[in-house]
Amino acid sequence: MNEIEVVADQSEWRDGFEGRVLAGYRAAGCSEPLAQALLERALKGIDGWTVATDGAGWIAVGVTEDNGASVGRIHDLTVPQGREWAERWCAEHGAQRVEVRLTGGAGVFADYPVRGQNRMRLAAEQPELPPGLTVRRLTEEEYPGWYAGEEAAYIADIVRAGALTPEQAKEKSDKDFARYLPQGYLTPGHAFYAMEADGQVVGTGWVNHGFLPGVTFGFSLEVYQEHRGKGYGRAAMAVGEWATRQGGDEAMMFNVFGGNEVAMSLYDSTGFAVLDEFRSRPLVP
Repeated sequence: MNEIEVVADQSEWRDGFEGRVLAGYRAAGCSEPLAQALLERALKGIDGWTVATDGAGWIAVGVTEDNGASVGRIHDLTVPQGREWAERWCAEHGAQRVEVRLTGGAGVFADYPVRGQNRMRLAAEQPELPPGLTVRRLTEEEYPGWYAGEEAAYIADIVRAGALTPEQAKEKSDKDFARYLPQGYLTPGHAFYAMEADGQVVGTGWVNHGFLPGVTFGFSLEVYQEHRGKGYGRAAMAVGEWATRQGGDEAMMFNVFGGNEVAMSLYDSTGFAVLDEFRSRPLVP
């Protein structure tokens, strides 16, 4: 393998990188406006990345602070056997763990544990709610109890994914809820639902219409523990599609944390494909 060297002029690498990212999102079925919006997210902070080459391929890395921890990120890797160099660079620059965002399969990062996935599919043009299930808006009086349950579940999901401690997960939860729901129940673009069957609330939903071009983001489609195993999980996905069309969007997207194999299996069976995947592992100083 040729010696890997950091480059000062990143223009050649950047053109190729942007093209590969766009191609990956297009291949996943994204519309052109959505692919462009996702590209903008993928390029966040790019001017601070370090880019290196062995003359044949590229490596792009960076280190950021995330919930009190220094995190190394491998943004691009097309150099054969270049992962070791990228991990060493991150460790030398103070990273405590290293993360990677992937499209199109794990590749050389198959041994990195999955921490989260973004999944997406086009909603049916006229989705129908399952028989026996009704959906209504969550009331403002129900919101505080719903919020407390959502926050607890979110923290538990983060910890189960294995990337953060309970204290770091609580800090991340506080920041995320404040960012996405600055006006609480009345935050524009957000809708909250209660799913009922046989006179009981069996689950809830929280969606954000217009999250990205043509996309409703499902922050939560939750079936209560005591009602699981009755087919409501699959019904909740139909509710998500219904809510997507109610909000004037055409595709539904959501995140699933690593370690939730039951949910991943459900999403596989209901056609929600992996748009991108996030993997990470600790680094030895």
